[in-house]
Amino acid sequence: MSNFPFLSVLTVAPLVGALVVAFLPRHRPELAKQVAFVWSLLVLVLSVVMWVSFNAGGDRFQFRESYSWIPNWGVRFTFAADGIALVMLMLIAVLVPLVILASWHDAESSKRSIPVYFALLLILESTMIGVFAAADVFLFYVFFEVMLVPMYFLIGSYGGHQRQYAAVKFFLYSLVGGLFMLAAVIGLWVVGGKTFDWQALSQVDISTGTERWLFLGFFLAFAIKAPFFPLHTWLPDAGGAAPAGAAALLVGVLDKVGTFGILRYCLPLFPEASKWFAPWALALGVIGIIYAALLAVGQNDLKRLVSYTSIAHFGFIGVGIFAFTTQAGTGAVLYMLNHGLATGLLFLVVGMLISRRGSSLISDFGGAGKLVPVLAGVLFFAGLASLALPGTAPFISEFLVLIGTFTVNKPVAVIATVGIILAAAYVLWMVQRTTQGTLNPALTEVDGMRRDLNLREKVVVAPLVALIVLLGFYPKPVTDVINPAVQATMDDIGRTDPAPTVGGTVQEAAK
Repeated sequence: MSNFPFLSVLTVAPLVGALVVAFLPRHRPELAKQVAFVWSLLVLVLSVVMWVSFNAGGDRFQFRESYSWIPNWGVRFTFAADGIALVMLMLIAVLVPLVILASWHDAESSKRSIPVYFALLLILESTMIGVFAAADVFLFYVFFEVMLVPMYFLIGSYGGHQRQYAAVKFFLYSLVGGLFMLAAVIGLWVVGGKTFDWQALSQVDISTGTERWLFLGFFLAFAIKAPFFPLHTWLPDAGGAAPAGAAALLVGVLDKVGTFGILRYCLPLFPEASKWFAPWALALGVIGIIYAALLAVGQNDLKRLVSYTSIAHFGFIGVGIFAFTTQAGTGAVLYMLNHGLATGLLFLVVGMLISRRGSSLISDFGGAGKLVPVLAGVLFFAGLASLALPGTAPFISEFLVLIGTFTVNKPVAVIATVGIILAAAYVLWMVQRTTQGTLNPALTEVDGMRRDLNLREKVVVAPLVALIVLLGFYPKPVTDVINPAVQATMDDIGRTDPAPTVGGTVQEAAK
């Protein structure tokens, strides 16, 4: 199977499925849902086969494909995946079927086409796969921009309160970031010998001044997408207005394009500029951790609260990337995966709670656990995973980030650790105000609050709970895939780990 064109097939397959679903009769919405779900399962199966076929000890980039596209510009359809991209592709393959299942009734109240809603989810899956699989800088840019379109319509057409404002804000922020990157892509093509091939560009020697400007163009686009403080303000609006399933993909996967782009493009292509900007990036990371956590504590809207928690989490990922140690880097990539699982679960469960109550305001709940104990239990588990409780997957990644950072920058690690305390505050307060304490009498008058998790919803949450627990105790299958790619990235920027310490080297600890 090593010669099978996994990446191109995975990119095209959801797009074909979207066309099939979109043209199904509007009066048969159940058929559209079923076709979309089965199609996403086929993508998942193929992704699992690709994961099994990946040789962690082999070449850095595998499953490479390259097809001519625009010869005069040197643009090709080039796909390849290293361990970092492979992990993100698996995250997409796992989340999309669960989101489709969780979104079974999300589009019914919008008075819009239900088949189009599920077609948009499949189109989004296609573009997300393409952006992580691209090994041509121009191809990456195209997917980076096209990815905005299905999410824009998911928010603007099927979202909740202020959905059009949130959709436009999301689109404009991302579009401005994309324009910065387009300028940098053109500049890179000029100084790189008129090629967009990643491997060729990684060998180009760029002058210091030019490298810094090119780095800045890419970094601004990725910082907006991630989002990093102070370019984060679009996320609470978009996450709060989007349907719960779309919000889970927005925060669980789309935002990871920013941190992935820094690892894949900023660090290897502009190594000296990366080291020069690192102190500023670390400062933005720690500010984002504290600032977003404090804002999360004061939120009264469940989805906006979860959005702010994600901004804090991305601060940890940024710190892990720019600490420039393999341990922190592995932790950052693992954080990208684990955050997608934990926050994806949290958004989906919050969406189930909101759909029952008919409100996203925390003040409209209170004691809901007495009516829906299983749903309340899953919300509590998702919250504990979000605050990185030991035994859950996010704990491993957060621990690696902090330990790897502490070895080279103690002040940053210490300040970032304060974010853990604040995380406990906003998560536990959210759980206490929604599902614990005295029962709000108004809840007993809402029919939806008398329904606990049904079979479909249990099927949605069970795989995520299982993965969070499994990776919390045994992350080795994932770290074995991540480590070689992170080590290669550190080699690209000429960074080595600190000298061996008692109990082994930092690199050994990361393994």
